[in-house]
Amino acid sequence: MIDQDTIAFYDAIAEYYPLFYKDWEVQLEREGLSLRAIFRNKGVKRVLDASCGAGTQAVPLAKLGFEVVAVDPSLGMLRKAQSIAAEHDVTGKILFQQADFLRLPEVVQGPFDAVISKGNALPHLLTDDEIERAIHIFYDLLRPGGVLVVGMRDFGPFMEMRPRFLPGFIHQNDGSEFITFDIWEWEDGPPTIATQNLYIVTGTDNHYTTIKRHVMFRPLSVDEVQVVLLEAGFIDIKEQPDRWEQVLVAHKPQ
Repeated sequence: MIDQDTIAFYDAIAEYYPLFYKDWEVQLEREGLSLRAIFRNKGVKRVLDASCGAGTQAVPLAKLGFEVVAVDPSLGMLRKAQSIAAEHDVTGKILFQQADFLRLPEVVQGPFDAVISKGNALPHLLTDDEIERAIHIFYDLLRPGGVLVVGMRDFGPFMEMRPRFLPGFIHQNDGSEFITFDIWEWEDGPPTIATQNLYIVTGTDNHYTTIKRHVMFRPLSVDEVQVVLLEAGFIDIKEQPDRWEQVLVAHKPQ
């Protein structure tokens, strides 16, 4: 289950979320077109976004005519997603619900033609049991022949290097600089846990303020997730790069 510290992290950064992309509007368009290409000729109309965040996928999918149910455990992110949906005039085309992966069956009703979870959300589940349960829930919510799309950071190379510092973004925002960077901490398990310490620096001239937020990940490799998908019954699993994410596309048998 997504813990309260993870929810608090996303509640705290929700207002800044579009600034984590070089061009937010371009990112929305890219996400929508990329998913539409994955769904092409697969009969996808009804989509569950199981970790919608600020609407990075839900909003462009709704604009493209898909019926979208968008779920996230963070109320702050849901409010941001609703605001962005209103800006793009698709509020009435998205049903928003608050829940984490393991409570999805309590708030949504399948079957769905596609289930998506991007933005590195799956690795917030820290135990084998939670990860396996989430994948089985995705499977159960899909119709026969339905499509699962999971976007995540491939932590495989990170487990060898275990980097401490990762640069982030620099933006000009309403006359002020917006700067981010990460300091990572690694704890040997089992299971191994990676903690992202996110620093957000804002200000101008000689006046800057800094906030620090942290969130934990289970540093999963793409190969590990593929094994869980196969064990859950998914077939025809393919992997494709998408900037910092690796995207796994899998199908439920007909």
